[in-house]
Amino acid sequence: MTLITMSAKELDRFQIIKKLIGKHVNGTETANLLRLSVRQVKRLKAKVIKSGAKGLIHGNRGQSGNHCLTERERDLIIKLLKERYFDFKPTFAAEKLQENHQIDRDPKTIRQIMINEGLWQPKRKKKVSVHRAWRQRRSCYGEMIQFDGSYEHWLENRGETGEICLLAAIDDATGKLVFVQFAEHEGVFPVFGFWREYLLKWGRPRSIYLDKFSTYNINHKLAKENSDTLTQFERGAQELQIELIKANSPQAKGRVERLFSTLQDRLIKELRLAGISTTGEANLFLQKTFIPKFNAHFAVEPANKTNLHRKLTLTEINRLISIFSRQTERTILNDFTFSFKNQWYQLTKEQSVTVCKKDTVIVEERLDRTIHIRLRGKYLNYELLLKHPERQILPVKMPWVLPATKAQILANLNQPSKTF
Repeated sequence: MTLITMSAKELDRFQIIKKLIGKHVNGTETANLLRLSVRQVKRLKAKVIKSGAKGLIHGNRGQSGNHCLTERERDLIIKLLKERYFDFKPTFAAEKLQENHQIDRDPKTIRQIMINEGLWQPKRKKKVSVHRAWRQRRSCYGEMIQFDGSYEHWLENRGETGEICLLAAIDDATGKLVFVQFAEHEGVFPVFGFWREYLLKWGRPRSIYLDKFSTYNINHKLAKENSDTLTQFERGAQELQIELIKANSPQAKGRVERLFSTLQDRLIKELRLAGISTTGEANLFLQKTFIPKFNAHFAVEPANKTNLHRKLTLTEINRLISIFSRQTERTILNDFTFSFKNQWYQLTKEQSVTVCKKDTVIVEERLDRTIHIRLRGKYLNYELLLKHPERQILPVKMPWVLPATKAQILANLNQPSKTF
């Protein structure tokens, strides 16, 4: 006697087809009950008459699939996963197996192998309690660039130890990684250097989406100068006529936040596989290898193919060195000196513009750390003083007064006060 295993759906079909064969229902009624076409019902009836209940079971049941992994291939995948890709996520591991070892398998297959081998723990999806409306992408490339920085052990303490800051700009319309660069921190000069290189290469975007002050000033030991970064960046963007849009929360600029989540998973491992141990090598790897590969995989087509980046004019290019400088106001003293960062500066006699006492000048601290003084659009000549001249205090001449005797003092005290 052969034991036939049937699913509940197949068993239900068998009961209805038997009623059809017994002429308790007609073909149209059977088709409605099983939600099949009349033609399909006729085929099922013929199979049951010929083979009984077995005719409703799929012929491939119990057999290996055409694309089933062989034991040899499975063992090879497990070996590679444990040796090289033990901390990779399933999708990324599947991509690397295909790219580096020509093993082309579905990420779901790799995921199941990793779960069986204890290399991957599936996470339960959290229920979102707060409702957030989905914001549509901007329609054109260069219409809005999302910008942020992330501190992480990107090199996993190979060569350069500790956390390193990664600055990234991603286009909102396409999800394209426009520019990424490792920097010392997220302060004024690294941010200015990042955007100077960006503008020279791609031009001015219409707007930049970034954190507002409360979130931009992150509490990180490497985040130096952040109290001044946004103020200086706002001034520079205003001079370049770039609109700044400040996010009220990290979720508002979700595209760049998700980007860093992806980079923290993929970029760290890519740098490891490439054997990179310095930020200089890492920046070169980003530009030549990682960014093109990332954009080919994740970027999408914009709704409108117009590029809204505006190329800089020659005048604007020449002004970048001034725009991307930390600018501070100082007041000229009576001796035509001023102090800046515990240093004293003396303005010289020959100047291109008339300088008066109490004038307010702009001190530009540029990316190359040189100091330039500007007044009414003209740059002033100055000398660095090793020490500010001390003021000379002249002695005050007092009239000669004979010392009073004790008797005179008592007499003065006893005299009645005069009334006026």
